[in-house]
Amino acid sequence: MKVVNLRQAILQAWKERWMDYQWAINMKKLFPKGPTWDLLGLSDHLLEQALVGPSPNPLIMSYLKYAINSQMVSYASVLSTIAKFEDYSRELCVKALLELMDMFCDRLSCYGKAEECISLCRALQSSLAWLLRCANHFAEKQKEMPDPSSGEEQLQLCTKRLEKTVSSTKNRSLLHIARLEEQGGWTNVEQALVKLSENINKINSHQLRMRLEECATLVKSIPVLTVQCEKNTKMEFPTVHALIMLEGTLNLTSDTQSLVEQLIMVKRMQRIPAPLFLLEIWKACFVGLIESPEGTEELKWTAFTFLKIPQALLKLKKYPLGDKDFTDDVNTAFEFLLKLTPLLDKADQRCNCDYVSLLLQECGKLGLLSEVNMKNLVNKRTADRELAPRLKSAENANIQPNPGLILRAEPTVTNILKTMDADHSKSPEGLLGVLGHMLSGKSLDLLLAAAAATGKLKSFARKFVKLNEFAKHISGEGSKVASVRALLFDISFLMLCHVAQTYGSDVILSEPGVSGEVVFFETWMQTCMPEEGKILNPEQGFRADPTKVESLVAHLNSSTEMKLAQVKW
Repeated sequence: MKVVNLRQAILQAWKERWMDYQWAINMKKLFPKGPTWDLLGLSDHLLEQALVGPSPNPLIMSYLKYAINSQMVSYASVLSTIAKFEDYSRELCVKALLELMDMFCDRLSCYGKAEECISLCRALQSSLAWLLRCANHFAEKQKEMPDPSSGEEQLQLCTKRLEKTVSSTKNRSLLHIARLEEQGGWTNVEQALVKLSENINKINSHQLRMRLEECATLVKSIPVLTVQCEKNTKMEFPTVHALIMLEGTLNLTSDTQSLVEQLIMVKRMQRIPAPLFLLEIWKACFVGLIESPEGTEELKWTAFTFLKIPQALLKLKKYPLGDKDFTDDVNTAFEFLLKLTPLLDKADQRCNCDYVSLLLQECGKLGLLSEVNMKNLVNKRTADRELAPRLKSAENANIQPNPGLILRAEPTVTNILKTMDADHSKSPEGLLGVLGHMLSGKSLDLLLAAAAATGKLKSFARKFVKLNEFAKHISGEGSKVASVRALLFDISFLMLCHVAQTYGSDVILSEPGVSGEVVFFETWMQTCMPEEGKILNPEQGFRADPTKVESLVAHLNSSTEMKLAQVKW
């Protein structure tokens, strides 16, 4: 059979009893390119064929459900098609449409241009008017039906979908946008609401009447959203946001106290309420993480959010920020933050973990949140995450969440600093093993980010400068010891280069005015290492011995293996 249009393709699928996935595959073969399925009217054609008789065609309805789940058709097109059905006497068809709405009315979303988002708002408005007319029909007919319980069952189903649609703050916001965009469509909603209000008293069940009255109240509250928004206080403070972004991007190694003093100054100058002030700090941290490039910058933002900001809040706790207790302000800020679900979902996807819950637990450990408030907030976020988009399981298995790694790296930094204080000459092999573990995977970047966020990077770098100097000066040793010494020198040298390139040379250089011998790595870094914004003078570099250079080049070009002898560095 030669397929000419969508209707013929659907009829062919029904005659040959294709399974839903077979139908989708064949449809894409028959219509490989061209307009989208919404432009072709796939939802209209499927429902038109499915609702021909007194009861819906289950096979064609399965095609539509598959199309919805696989996003072949948009939610807007399905809602618009449902709103066109007017024959409420076919109760089985109405029931099928209500079940169809139940699949997605609590998780509406749209990916595309602004026009497509507006069409979703308009489609939701049309479907709301349809639900109100449907409820009104069954309320009117309840006493006329031979079996009142049957009519009440249909009204129950309709009321349940109506509640699910208008009880969502997100859906009411979309309806508010649709009302502003298309006043005529909202007039249809108001007319259907008036008719339903007139017939509510005819309903026998008191509980059902109360539920419908509550739905009607929610619908009536939608036009009032504009008035409420105008009365709200200012909710965004870009100065705080900019300060946090600057600190997380450029000043991770700076002192926490200076950040605290700047934040307090901004809060007092702009008279920001404490909960909104704390909310803006967390929002900036989340945005910084989401916008940061993968790799070192992402680790820096994770360390900044989980290590430096909680410590800054501990210092802020000592200052009077408002009338309430500081922990109450932190709790209120997190409650506001939990309402920003798209931001939180994006952070969860980026880090492959429940980002907020980990942050809440860290704040709980530091006493910034009470245990009761922390558990309540975690439970709220867990409930919200059930509807959030997730990464595929194969991807999940290969990704380790950075927040957990950073939190484990912080105590490791302290242990490494203690190890570096020991006498290196007693157990150089053990020290080499520690350095080997630090270089595996992204361990070094994790340790450096944790050290930078906790103010230990300067001390961390200075100890490796001393190790590098120690490996340079040993004399009178065997070949095995010389091999270990050479490796210690090479590894510490390369690690210091990485620190300087990632966090700048200032974290390595000695304090000005400190007396002592000239350190090799500092001298080399200042004269030979290229750095952004720094100009090197080739005349002031090291003057190499030409004989040694030629000998080294000849040795490298030879096929023999370079042996680590007792080389004096």
